[in-house]
Amino acid sequence: MRIPWFRHARGRTIALLTVAALLPSAAPSAASTGPDNLRVQTYVLPSGASAMTFDELRAAGAAGNLQRLADGMRSDARLAAETVGPAASYAPLATEPSAVASVPDRALGASARLAPMATYPEPARTMTYEECRDGLGSTQKFFIKSRFAVCSGATFLQTWLQNNRPVGESMFNVRVVGTIPLNSREITFTYYFTDMQTTGRTATAIMRIGTKGAMPQSWPSTAVYTHGGTPPGTRTFDQFKAQRTFTHTVSAAPGQGTGSADQVFSVYEPVITITPPPGWKLGGELTGKLFMLAPRWDAATYLANSTGGGNPARKGAAAFSYLPTLTYSAKEGAEEKAVAEHIRTAFTAPLDTNPYMSAKNVPGQDTKTPLHRLVEQTRKDDNRKAAVRQCKRYWGEGYAWGGTRECDEYPFATTYEGAAQADHDSEAKPFNFSVLPVAKADNGAAGGLLLGFYAKNRLVDGLDDGFMVKIDS
Repeated sequence: MRIPWFRHARGRTIALLTVAALLPSAAPSAASTGPDNLRVQTYVLPSGASAMTFDELRAAGAAGNLQRLADGMRSDARLAAETVGPAASYAPLATEPSAVASVPDRALGASARLAPMATYPEPARTMTYEECRDGLGSTQKFFIKSRFAVCSGATFLQTWLQNNRPVGESMFNVRVVGTIPLNSREITFTYYFTDMQTTGRTATAIMRIGTKGAMPQSWPSTAVYTHGGTPPGTRTFDQFKAQRTFTHTVSAAPGQGTGSADQVFSVYEPVITITPPPGWKLGGELTGKLFMLAPRWDAATYLANSTGGGNPARKGAAAFSYLPTLTYSAKEGAEEKAVAEHIRTAFTAPLDTNPYMSAKNVPGQDTKTPLHRLVEQTRKDDNRKAAVRQCKRYWGEGYAWGGTRECDEYPFATTYEGAAQADHDSEAKPFNFSVLPVAKADNGAAGGLLLGFYAKNRLVDGLDDGFMVKIDS
């Protein structure tokens, strides 16, 4: 019998889940000392991995390959590379970017030019099991559809042995999807138990699997949460096979966060506990920490639902603390085309941009150097004034061509990394920005898209949040 899950990933690992193996008493059981030494060896493998036949499982070296893959699950990073805020320093970050969903195409061409100001697409707030499964594939640690729809998972394999000889195998996949409705403080974590299969001799009918959504750390540490839904709890393998989908809801009330935006940060970590059936000894080093999600709650006055619709207990909303990506289009017909081309040049040929700076390397291109939203008006004005000075320096007082052009700046004036950054931050490099006079219409469209991006992705002021920029060519 071939079970569809094992061979597609060697050394690349995916998991969201912490696994705690509950070992039986140290005293040897009758089964472990008698003629039939019964043992179940457990492994945690990449989500969506592929199969070994029973003959392959018994072959020399097979157990070693499984153990090496399981070891990689425990030793690899536990948080997505895009994690931002306090959670980013709680555990090692992945070195590879997460799988992400593409931004929906916007209308381009003449019809777009005649329409009202460009609007940024609404981020996804739902995710199906199939989207999670396909997004993770067999090589991705996380799938981030948006800041409001994310998932991860793992494959759990059990090898059943009698006198150290494989006599059966079983497996199941667990994928967890986190979603947040519009203007809501409630996050729903949906657990999917799938691919629950057995072959040969096993005792899965009485093997118990415990599941708990843990929140091991919060900022501030005094944060209190309300839990609900239909959590999976502890059930047997066969019970999970009969009922495979469960939910766990978590919300944090406003008024208990930090800063003017009333922010609460946390890490969410599903814990899977496998208890061996009576008479079987459990093997496998499965106490290592694996992967987590990073929820955040805010009640910023400059973001949607700042009053809770008249109910202060509902004001603000939740998001996941992952860096979203602002996408501008440099395609023909895009309303922001001139701005997109300017930013693309700043990314790819910084020495061809003004003002000149020999070591220019503008931020916003990756997770290591994100941009951070700025709300305070005086500093935004300082950024704009610093940019205009450079436009006048290189193109003269008439750079605006009678009001048909505007001084476009990157990084944006609405970020801490804007043109006046060095005036406010002694460690910032002067002139690490780019300015260019562009058509007023293009600049206005780009600005409208940026403001929509901020609002729809709940970008909060300060260094505990951030975003990246991508140019679609």
